[in-house]
Amino acid sequence: MTTRPPLLKDVRIIDLSTVIAAPFASTLCGDLGADVTKIELPNGSDALRGLAPTTSEHALYWKTVNRGKKGITLDVRNPKGKEIFLKILKDTDVLVENFRTGTLDRWELDLKTLLKVNPNLLVLRLTGFGQTGPYAERPGFARIFEAMSGLTNLIGTSESGPQHPNLPIGDLIAGLFGAFSIASAIASLRRDPSQGGFEIDLSATEALFRLLDPLAVEYEFLGINRKHEGNRASYTAPSNMYQTKDGKWVTLVASSDAIFKRLCNAINKSEWIDDPRFTSNPQRCKNVIELDNGIAGWFQNNTYQQVEITLNESDIPYTKVYDIEDVLKDPQVKARQGIIRLNDAELGSIPAPCAVPRIPEILDIPIKTGPKTGEDNQSFYTALGFSEEEINRLKNEKVI
Repeated sequence: MTTRPPLLKDVRIIDLSTVIAAPFASTLCGDLGADVTKIELPNGSDALRGLAPTTSEHALYWKTVNRGKKGITLDVRNPKGKEIFLKILKDTDVLVENFRTGTLDRWELDLKTLLKVNPNLLVLRLTGFGQTGPYAERPGFARIFEAMSGLTNLIGTSESGPQHPNLPIGDLIAGLFGAFSIASAIASLRRDPSQGGFEIDLSATEALFRLLDPLAVEYEFLGINRKHEGNRASYTAPSNMYQTKDGKWVTLVASSDAIFKRLCNAINKSEWIDDPRFTSNPQRCKNVIELDNGIAGWFQNNTYQQVEITLNESDIPYTKVYDIEDVLKDPQVKARQGIIRLNDAELGSIPAPCAVPRIPEILDIPIKTGPKTGEDNQSFYTALGFSEEEINRLKNEKVI
């Protein structure tokens, strides 16, 4: 079997960013073969090192979010540090940063300066609100993006009010858009190198709003301001979460007419098939409470084992709501090696999600965890042309 090179092989990324969103963008590129070097301040003060999960000795989230990267330290605010940074960028394809808008300009590392050093440099700026507009210089955090995009307003119940997920999903979605932006920019520059490098202005709030495709047109044309409906979908029915007799939670989707008919027969509600309240998805949405009450009653009278047998036999899309233990035990996850082991010098290895997507004939390459502060300083700066004496002096001066 022939093997293909990784998709982003030979793409060199310098990750100057902190915490989650932008680092996740460069990590996703690293999963696909990019050569990513993470730059930290010499004191290792990135807030992610203190974000759960942690142990008394190890920053576990750091190890997963920054997997596969080299790690160096450099204070780019220091004049000597800035000089070294510009030297590094001469041989770099992409710079990733997420400081407040205008920060690099104040450090005399504005776009004009960066492109003068490397005319083909791509600069991903991932901020809360983008490089322009009245909010441009505001700080950004995942829950802020989630709330301001309208996403949070779709989660929760009438009793709870809007709710955030127990994970910084806003950062991760922004990171996905960041990786997509980098790959797109690389493709564009390689198609036409004469265009030179450029800035990629990525607003995390806009990234989240981009996912909410139908909301604006729904509001303008129908006057509907979609809100939180608990687990019930307001746009399709039946689509809800139900609890079995033995306390298991199951999510079920039977929104197409064909699946709905199969569900009716499966739960002994064949009279619903010709009921005008339920003959189309729009009608089912209008009468969803009656529909849900009937389905919920069937679940409450059956154990999960009985539910599983019946729904499988009728080819109804459903699943038990998984926790992480369920994910790790799932035969589909095991068959596809959806959980991989990251090599770690301190812990031996730790579990993490596999690289996505999969490309046939590309060999899996072992991935290590996120680097310790300055882990690769010696090899990196030696390759950059610094002597051991110079490297030691830079350490003593807290430049690196």
